[in-house]
Amino acid sequence: MKSKINCYNNFFSHIYIEKDILEHENTKEILKKFEKSEILLIDNYLEVFSRGQSFYYQKKSQKLILAKRRENSIYKGAEVCEDFGNENFFYTSMLMNCVYDCEYCYLQGMYHSANIVFFVNIEDVFAELSEILKKESVYLCVSYDTDILAFEKIFPLTRKWIEFAKTHANLKIEIRTKSSNFHLLEDMSYVPNVIFAWTISPEYIAHNFEHKTPDFKLRIEDMKKAVRAGYKIRICIDPVIHIKDFKNHYGEFIESIFRDLKNDDILDISIGLFRVNKDYLKRMKKQRFESYILNYPFEGKNNICSYNAEHSKIMMDFIYNKLCEFVDCKKIFV
Repeated sequence: MKSKINCYNNFFSHIYIEKDILEHENTKEILKKFEKSEILLIDNYLEVFSRGQSFYYQKKSQKLILAKRRENSIYKGAEVCEDFGNENFFYTSMLMNCVYDCEYCYLQGMYHSANIVFFVNIEDVFAELSEILKKESVYLCVSYDTDILAFEKIFPLTRKWIEFAKTHANLKIEIRTKSSNFHLLEDMSYVPNVIFAWTISPEYIAHNFEHKTPDFKLRIEDMKKAVRAGYKIRICIDPVIHIKDFKNHYGEFIESIFRDLKNDDILDISIGLFRVNKDYLKRMKKQRFESYILNYPFEGKNNICSYNAEHSKIMMDFIYNKLCEFVDCKKIFV
């Protein structure tokens, strides 16, 4: 018989801080929000964010690690990521890990710790990016390996990125999220070189496999707020997950999107099947051995695991054709 008693510490009950950034202004700003948390000083975040830990159990009681990024932080975009036709595609992240807990998330295969690392020295990232922008225009994803808008109540990373983009016309940034936190930015004026992208899934998937995320309807309401603020939004139906009654769930899901949003509200839509590095998948299945969606008999190609060709074609064709009933097909990236 399982105990119903919660034996885990509260969210961010402990905060680990590298000694070098103890007096950094961003460190101090965060600590004001967690006056009851226990503070532990460390020399390097890797002392805590290391091997031999359980991602699954740490997710139940995440700790926060405040650190300094010491190496370059602007990276060329990966081939498996959609560049939406943009040249000079880069990504960066001031956060490692995410406050949400989606069963299909590749982070649980990539990292051995579920604790969140926040690199507080964002001014150094801005300086690095400024040097690149002197030479060329840049398309930059700032929230691909995490969700900075979900973290916004803890630290205003999204706000700082928007303020930076506002003063650099040859920079275009994408802020991808599953949150419902756009209201925290409603006081800011519209910035045309900022793209807000919401990842959304059918209600069945969001409810059963996207733990801690806002309800699907709350995400739709957040998109509408962004549209009212002047933005054309990006919709990311990614990853597409194979489930029972797939067409019913995804068909109703797409129809429900366009009860609230119009073709003119949407910049573009990306759709992508669940796909993950072979080694990551092994670790993910080990963490969640009972997971229904991770125990599909995936097939591997070039070290990437995904659905078999038959299921892949059925799912992608259905979603693409269904979306074309509501938006210009030229807006859909597959």
